[in-house]
Amino acid sequence: MTALYDKIGGTYSAGRQSDPRIAATIERAVAGCDSILNVGAGTGSYEPVSRFVVAVEPSRIMIGQRPAGAAPVVQGCAEALPFPDCSFEAVLGILTVHHWKDLARGLAECTRVARTKVVLLTNDFDVCANFWLFDYFPELLRADRPIFPKIARFEDAIGPLDTIVVPVPADCCDGFLGAYWKRPSAYLDPLVRKNISTFSKIGNIDSQLARLESDIVSGAWDRRYHTLMGLAALDLGYRILISHVAPRERELLP
Repeated sequence: MTALYDKIGGTYSAGRQSDPRIAATIERAVAGCDSILNVGAGTGSYEPVSRFVVAVEPSRIMIGQRPAGAAPVVQGCAEALPFPDCSFEAVLGILTVHHWKDLARGLAECTRVARTKVVLLTNDFDVCANFWLFDYFPELLRADRPIFPKIARFEDAIGPLDTIVVPVPADCCDGFLGAYWKRPSAYLDPLVRKNISTFSKIGNIDSQLARLESDIVSGAWDRRYHTLMGLAALDLGYRILISHVAPRERELLP
């Protein structure tokens, strides 16, 4: 992950902004937690601003783009969090688990340092497999589906979960993979694609881009996906998973 984002992460602060509607959902998920560890924090999107936050991020390039006033950040990875047990009320991870080298170890570490809950935003590819973007770029689905853990794997690792559906607004401000579901021309922009990590993994896609552009210009895209036009938001499988950590008989940090 460090090498990938050191290569592609140079424009993330411009292309990956917090969407206020998604941010509000995340804020509700960590309500009541006064101290939060943000794992795989990147440039700081979706970090709650109203409470104490510490960030962990492996990539120096991403750390260097964190804005002035952002939460203090430690360079590190989910699988080896450099904090004592029960250090934070909650652990937060936003679209990061699919980059971890060892999911079980990373989840165990998150649970170890959390006093009350672990909150993760991920994607359920059983829901989003029919996303129209994969009609043009099936390589994206083949690259991402195996690395996004199924919900059952989270449950096996950390127990029962509360699940919150996170619909993607039609005018989503954040530039993740599904953000432009109603704005297909955006995917023709190389800067947009650069800010979506999966595009960096699938090689030359000139012919696929040409087909998408041709369908947009001819109106074929509008005709094929006209049912999307009346929607203000779309469920593309993005899910917040909340694991409530059982109380542990150990000394807690103040």
